Amino acid sequence: MLEVLRRVVQGVNAAEDLETALDLIVSSVQREMDCNVCSVYLLDPKQNKYVLMATRGLNADAIGRVMIGAADGLVGLVGQRAEPINLDDAPSHPHFLYIDELGEEPFHSFLGTPIIEHKRVLGVLVVQDRDSRRYNADEEAFLITLAGRLGGRISHASATGALQDMTDANAPRTYSGTPSGAGVAIGTAYVLFPDSDLDSVPERPATDVAEETALFAAAVESTRAEIEDLSQKLSFRLQRSERALFDVYIQMLGEVEVEVTTRIVSDTVWAQGALKHVIDSHVATFDLMDDEYMRERGADVKDLGQRVLANLQRQTRGTPGRNFPDKTVLVADELTPAMLGEVPEECLVGVVSVSGSVTSHAAILAEAMGLPTVMGADDLPIKRVHASPIIVDGFDGVVITHPNESQERSYLKVMREEEELIEGLEGLRDEPAVTLDGDRVKLWVNTGLMTDVVRSLDRGAEGVGLYRTESYFMMRDRFPTEDEQREIYREHLKAFSPMAVTMRTLDIGGDKSLPYFPIEEENPFLGWRGIRVTLDHPEIFLSQVRAMISANEGIDGHLRIMVPMVSSVMEVDEAQRLIAQCYREIVEEGVEVEMPDIGVMIEVPAAVYQTRAILSRVDFLAVGSNDLIQYMLAVDRNNARVAELYQDFHPAVLHALQHVVGEARLAKKEVGICGEMAGNPAAAILLVAMGFDELSMISPNLPIIKWVIRSVEMKRARQILDTVLKMENAHLIKNYMDERLREFGLGRLIRSGRNH
Repeated sequence: MLEVLRRVVQGVNAAEDLETALDLIVSSVQREMDCNVCSVYLLDPKQNKYVLMATRGLNADAIGRVMIGAADGLVGLVGQRAEPINLDDAPSHPHFLYIDELGEEPFHSFLGTPIIEHKRVLGVLVVQDRDSRRYNADEEAFLITLAGRLGGRISHASATGALQDMTDANAPRTYSGTPSGAGVAIGTAYVLFPDSDLDSVPERPATDVAEETALFAAAVESTRAEIEDLSQKLSFRLQRSERALFDVYIQMLGEVEVEVTTRIVSDTVWAQGALKHVIDSHVATFDLMDDEYMRERGADVKDLGQRVLANLQRQTRGTPGRNFPDKTVLVADELTPAMLGEVPEECLVGVVSVSGSVTSHAAILAEAMGLPTVMGADDLPIKRVHASPIIVDGFDGVVITHPNESQERSYLKVMREEEELIEGLEGLRDEPAVTLDGDRVKLWVNTGLMTDVVRSLDRGAEGVGLYRTESYFMMRDRFPTEDEQREIYREHLKAFSPMAVTMRTLDIGGDKSLPYFPIEEENPFLGWRGIRVTLDHPEIFLSQVRAMISANEGIDGHLRIMVPMVSSVMEVDEAQRLIAQCYREIVEEGVEVEMPDIGVMIEVPAAVYQTRAILSRVDFLAVGSNDLIQYMLAVDRNNARVAELYQDFHPAVLHALQHVVGEARLAKKEVGICGEMAGNPAAAILLVAMGFDELSMISPNLPIIKWVIRSVEMKRARQILDTVLKMENAHLIKNYMDERLREFGLGRLIRSGRNH
């Protein structure tokens, strides 16, 4: 059975579209179970009817035409019960529904099982036989198991395939992905495919090796000039450190040039074939890696290869032009940094990538450019959306194609509210975040790119609560030297001087890796990450800490160093020892700087319940809410199957936060929180009431959260917190907090999607 299941599932996953996948299912099941009929009915939620989408044994002309009400017949009964039904005489069952067009009168045996994904019945898989018999346990188990394995594939395919095409092809469609750049964009989709396709390049011998070598060298030079031009085009929107990504491309290009030229000469093959072989080899190596960040680098290599190939082919057929719409939403199967530079700055309003993640180079650059961005929208039918109207919701990770008037009006309202809100809050920039009854809260920013510095200061940031140093490491092709790090850290300290800048030591592992320092693990989130990596490699830690401390020389900066992913006091003690060593060395070298404040990120439950011991060793604490929620609830928020279980307002999370603040108050130490909770208006009311000294968030949320704090009384906020801490259901707490936002006249924040 397992071998049969493997073959069927592999075939379905490889199918190009829904129609092909369903046809493969019914033909394979009919053959393997040796039954007279196998059919698939999929639920059309708009009509609340099951549609016959594929069959072997019934009338093929009925496919796409026969519909059964969700509460009708045996198919409807299977869907209602969400469990299998096995009958030896289906026509005698009170729910049997005879449909002449199907031609099923001769069939007595019936076994139907629901196809379910995320608690939702998507359809029903049915087998039938002429003989009156009950299907045995093995047959029933086979069908149940197959249906369970197919739910995800059908959910994915139905969003892009035949069922929706039965209705208006231009009807509104909604697709989900991962929010990467906040904001809303309304425009026209422009699907950017590579100019040339490496996969279609045939093998061919070289008639003239010298000519092929010269052609390839010219193509490489053209590609190098293109990359440099793209970097220059983006120079006004990106800082020098972000543009370093293009330096990585240039270096990769040099390495590819050597390998391809060698192959042309040694194997006497034409340049295009040699290029295809070298690029395919590199991509295959990256694709085999478990680490997501390393697989993303395979996309960069392939993009580079496509560009060189395009220049090889342009030498004979000229250069195609592109006409971008006034409001271009760039859509790509796999977005690359170079693609962002191809769209004129004045045209580009949003970005969607079918594959890829928020850790990709392209996602980092899109965020730095301030573009509403959705990554990983893998249901989006990329071949059919070009030139279509499209909405990108970068707040919630939603993409809508062919939006109707109501949807457009709704999102235009969100955009207007966002603009009005920001304009209306500009006057608050220099005002403190003080509650109506006088309690002061510091609002800091989470950053990792120099591009965000000006925006952060313009929005009233009072310091940096989390400087993600790994962002700089991720945009390079090697570990930066101590001098290089000192320069970039100094820029941040000077920009925010005399305000605090909290620099987190290198936090890699989990969903963050470096192309030159791969970490391959079966369960990376529970593996070698954060302080575990840098304590095992003290040379990395020492170099970074020395750079941080020495960067503060001669400027009125307030440096704070924060250690991530701590789970024991032993890690704190070892980190403190190494930091003290760095400080002594720097002072002995004649550098005049003060010892920075040292803090710890509370991100795992073990640290929550060692808060008192940790506080006795450090100057401050900062809760990393994103990881703390993930680890407390055992939920990967990037996993669509369980993402809805990732809840800011889970009672366990709120009680853990209250515990950390209580311990900090007793120790008379500062405690802040950084992560999405800090930028959530409803959550911010609770965090202020708990007593957090600082809330640190992405810069667009700063004016909104300041407005919230200045709209409430601390006394009322504490009453709300007392009520919430007695509640036991996260959904009820969320609804209760939404009502409180309305109470304070902040209901607009709920409607705009910023309270998610």
